[in-house]
Amino acid sequence: MKKTAKLLLIPALLACAAAAQAQSAGTWMVRGGGTTIKPNVSSGDLTTPSPIGSKASIDSSSRVSGGITYMVDNNFSIDVPVAVPFQHDISGDGAMLGAGKIADVKALPVTVLAQWRFMEPTSAFRPYVGVGITYAAFYGARSTSTLTAITGGTPSNPTTLSIESKWAATVQVGASMAIDKNWFVDATYTYTPLSTRTTLSSGQTLDAKLDPSSFSLAVGYKF
Repeated sequence: MKKTAKLLLIPALLACAAAAQAQSAGTWMVRGGGTTIKPNVSSGDLTTPSPIGSKASIDSSSRVSGGITYMVDNNFSIDVPVAVPFQHDISGDGAMLGAGKIADVKALPVTVLAQWRFMEPTSAFRPYVGVGITYAAFYGARSTSTLTAITGGTPSNPTTLSIESKWAATVQVGASMAIDKNWFVDATYTYTPLSTRTTLSSGQTLDAKLDPSSFSLAVGYKF
């Protein structure tokens, strides 16, 4: 009789173990790792009096990052990525190609995503897609002496610049892989169609599509 009772308990114990590993309704997940943002720049021309075809390019930046996810139900989740501010170097392009670094700027993308997670809540591997909105905050822009020289400034009156912060949509694909009942590895790719304008103290402007892609890899814990 006792042996029969023990055998009857096995399915229940297995069910509890599966539930403990699940990304199911009410689950919170936190993660930490790294993110690289790669702008896919399509630059307009810096307005006169600069040489025709004066453009700019923006380098990639990598930083420590993470995020918080809440499972609303067994498939739908809300995700908020977090990261320390990124810093991007801006270089001359087009007619300014070869000028080197002309400025740098800090960027802090603030994003909220709605995600749909495929497979069962107890699946070890769960791919997902997401869509949301990003506020791309640009601040702390600093010019170099090269930009000052190109735009007619002087050491005593250097050219300064500012980059407009903008709202934009964001799309995402990703996947999580369970390590054990609590720990998992998470990988994501996001794309944000983003355009902005840079304004110089000389009165010149430069419009550009930044359209950044980001790649993130993190280790997470669910509870």
